[in-house]
Amino acid sequence: MVVLPSEFGAGRAVTDTVYTFRFALSAVYAIDIIIRSALAPRHVRYALTHPLALASVIAPPVRVLFSVRLVRSLFRRGNLRRFLLAATVMALNGAVIVYLVERHAPHSNIHTLRDSLWWTAETVTTVGYGDFYPVTTEGRITACLVLGTGLLTLAVVTAQVASSFLTQGSSQATPAPQQPAAPREVTLAELDQRLARIERLLAASAAPSRRAGAGIREPGSGTESE
Repeated sequence: MVVLPSEFGAGRAVTDTVYTFRFALSAVYAIDIIIRSALAPRHVRYALTHPLALASVIAPPVRVLFSVRLVRSLFRRGNLRRFLLAATVMALNGAVIVYLVERHAPHSNIHTLRDSLWWTAETVTTVGYGDFYPVTTEGRITACLVLGTGLLTLAVVTAQVASSFLTQGSSQATPAPQQPAAPREVTLAELDQRLARIERLLAASAAPSRRAGAGIREPGSGTESE
């Protein structure tokens, strides 16, 4: 957490809870860098070549940079829920950055984290009531990034909804009945071949009957001559 504990409330219990959470989160970052260094071939070299990881253990604001790695990994998944999670992380980072640079700036109207979160919601949804706005250069650059995140999220959600409607429409559509194939026209050459085949079959079937008839007449004719 990069926000000061005093911004969450004036109660002693709230402040102690925030400090406990910050220390626990610092311990998680410390354990992470220790495990990575132990698994690396050169333990000390790995720790020295990752100064941001070491600084994140002590300085909470540095942890905002690690959310960029999280966002990049989530964008590669191609999942809408993870994309929305990444967009939410980016918007919250923008709210924290705007709060840090605007709270003590001259003529600024964003003095609390609540104001910054409300401004972020207005910017992401492209509503822009105008009741809160950044006045510093850093805040305006961050506002451009938050606005781009909102436009990109709106485009992705719209595309996802349109794709789901198209998928449902294509699945519900019944396929048209297939028309029977038209019979193929017979050419003259094929007709000649068929007629010749029929003639050969008729000639072959008529030859045995002729031979049988000739054999029956020969004995009868010899008897009559005698």
